[in-house]
Amino acid sequence: MPNEIIGQYGNLLQIEKGLSDVQTDLRIRPICHRLRHRIEAHICLSFTAYTVYKELERILKQARFALSVEKATEITQNIYELEIILPQSLQPRKIILKTDDLQTGLLQIIQKNI
Repeated sequence: MPNEIIGQYGNLLQIEKGLSDVQTDLRIRPICHRLRHRIEAHICLSFTAYTVYKELERILKQARFALSVEKATEITQNIYELEIILPQSLQPRKIILKTDDLQTGLLQIIQKNI
């Protein structure tokens, strides 16, 4: 039993470190909440951000794409998408505006894994 508790505590420290790293990478600042639903929402959002971060890291590594998650996040800041609705079809259509080679490669990797 004591070994199991120590093992679980180690897991907790790893999760807390991961969340702390992601908060730094995603520039999430600490927020103090006192209401239960706000605390739960903050934890949920932090966990979701961490999950997205780790999945992007996994996808980049699997594709052997020479980009860090931080750099990938940075280059997505300049990818623009236009949504239009043509009068004939009334169906929305999304068009990604001109991208450079790095952005195109990143988009292809992400779209392949969706």
